[in-house]
Amino acid sequence: MEKFTALKSTAIPLNIENVDTDQIIPARFLKATDKKGFGDNVFRDWRYNKDGSENSDFVLNDSKYSGSILVAGDNFGCGSSREHAAWGIVGFGFKVVVSSFFADIFKGNALNNGLLPVQVSKAFLSDLLQQIESNPQTELEVNLYNQTISVKDSDLSEGFKIDAYKKTCMINGYDDIDYLVNHKEQIEAFEAQKIY
Repeated sequence: MEKFTALKSTAIPLNIENVDTDQIIPARFLKATDKKGFGDNVFRDWRYNKDGSENSDFVLNDSKYSGSILVAGDNFGCGSSREHAAWGIVGFGFKVVVSSFFADIFKGNALNNGLLPVQVSKAFLSDLLQQIESNPQTELEVNLYNQTISVKDSDLSEGFKIDAYKKTCMINGYDDIDYLVNHKEQIEAFEAQKIY
């Protein structure tokens, strides 16, 4: 995984609540086991019309919005446990998803794939969405060390929680195996002390 410490970026506002994993990556695209290509089909049924043409009304197709932060409505990632949803979001180019609530399984899948889920209060999310929608050039800063998200040149800022282990993994670019390998000497020392 890529290391993540801090990110400054504009954001794309997906002001829709209860976005489930089937909306993020429709079930018909789950046949592949390789992460490659999932970004092409993220939000597929919202991004494209039935004839395959681009849906100009969907925010990801609106050229005024860009960035590697997705700011979504409440209860993001609900529904089935498919890890492919996180693969698709990362494959599209997002590094952070902001919402006032995440489904637990989606949150875990996101963290396991280098996607930082930033859970904020409903009031902060509402202010953030309003700010981005009124000014698409709004720049956000997400600081994982300090566990804060803020809007550049404003007082809009809030802290967020993250599991300490997952924070360590993201900062160092570790998956679970990398973390264990990095502690190999301590593990071997501990094992050497055991009496059988």
